Amino acid sequence: MLKCCTDSLRCEAVMFLFCFSTGVGKSSLLLRFADNTFSGSYITTIGVDFKIRTVEINGEKVKLQIWDTNDDPASKVVETNDAQKFAEQMGIRLFETSAKENVNVEDMFNCITELVLKVRKESVAKQQQQSEVVKLSKSSKRKKKCC
Repeated sequence: MLKCCTDSLRCEAVMFLFCFSTGVGKSSLLLRFADNTFSGSYITTIGVDFKIRTVEINGEKVKLQIWDTNDDPASKVVETNDAQKFAEQMGIRLFETSAKENVNVEDMFNCITELVLKVRKESVAKQQQQSEVVKLSKSSKRKKKCC
């Protein structure tokens, strides 16, 4: 889906939705990535909050909408070892981030955005291949011949 970017050029749009356990730093990651700021004190997010940032991935402008949801009390905090095992099983990269120290925040968002764009392009290509139709026409009616 194409959306208009802030510099009047057209670009891709990708939405991130954060829904994790209470107090794990969703708002901190959002503010660090979108505004490059950090505050040690946050209140619980009520409802939702979001920020927009345009980045360039492989020469392509991408408008990111990052949504911060209210805390999900049903979520569990996952230990690093368990997360690493899960990431290996799924064939994905695990990012340990720190909004406070600004560690891996940019890398995480850029990597995920790159993966989303790749999957999106592969999906479009697959749909285009499936929609290609080969028309066969009969050149003339064949007469039945006897043995």
